[in-house]
Amino acid sequence: MVVDYLDEKAFLDLLEVHKGILHKVARLYMDNPEDRKDLQQEIIIQLWKSYPKFKGESAFSSWMYRVAINTAISSFKKEKRRSDVYNYNTAKEPEQEDYDPEKDQQLEIFYRAIQQLNGVEKALIFYFMEGLSHRDTGIQLGISEGNVRVKLNRTKEKLQQIIKKIGYES
Repeated sequence: MVVDYLDEKAFLDLLEVHKGILHKVARLYMDNPEDRKDLQQEIIIQLWKSYPKFKGESAFSSWMYRVAINTAISSFKKEKRRSDVYNYNTAKEPEQEDYDPEKDQQLEIFYRAIQQLNGVEKALIFYFMEGLSHRDTGIQLGISEGNVRVKLNRTKEKLQQIIKKIGYES
């Protein structure tokens, strides 16, 4: 693969503009701040490897979402095989994310609940939070629009049940 300086600069500029995608995907898929950093690096590596194939037929952000989610799902599957335990009480939000301090507890419960979803469910919630249509979500995940509707509704219900359970335990 031969990439010239202009391609590299264009890639880095686009990455800078859309770096929020990295933070969001990593936060949804990994609890531990170190694991989030590792996942972000892995996503960047996969983006760079795939960049020469990006044809611009879709928005860079759409393509970046797809690569990021696929990388996260792969990493998530590997992470699930690990048996280390993480203490949620010591979790801190990444410095790049500005959250309302009053919402910290709600966010912590939400992210704890998200961690109990499988990779596809996490992707559905992520795309829903990003405002993607069912059609676009289906394209990103390679499933039908109808299937997205059904899976998203089931995932929302599952997430609500998890949040209720976690909320009562906290």
